[in-house]
Amino acid sequence: MIVTTTPTIEGRPIRTYHGIVTGEAIMGANVVRDFFASVTDIVGGRSGAYESKLQDARETALREMQDQAARLGATAVVGVDLDYEVVGNSMLMVSASGTAVTLS
Repeated sequence: MIVTTTPTIEGRPIRTYHGIVTGEAIMGANVVRDFFASVTDIVGGRSGAYESKLQDARETALREMQDQAARLGATAVVGVDLDYEVVGNSMLMVSASGTAVTLS
């Protein structure tokens, strides 16, 4: 399945719009707390463990979005947007949304 942030795919006309699809992933409180508490994991101002968890959350959100699009019969998702939000005091949510389409 083609997934893109652009509203169209060059050379591939959109035949059918299926609607908005979404996917979400929430990282538990321990990840954010551990990020701030674990100075030993930070090298050059970056936390490998935190970045890994964030990448997992992003991939999960994108996979859920694609699965929803596939159930609608779509062959692509265009106009994809990724959002990162803090939920409560210490949880991080990654959400992905886009428009499910069938390409010609």
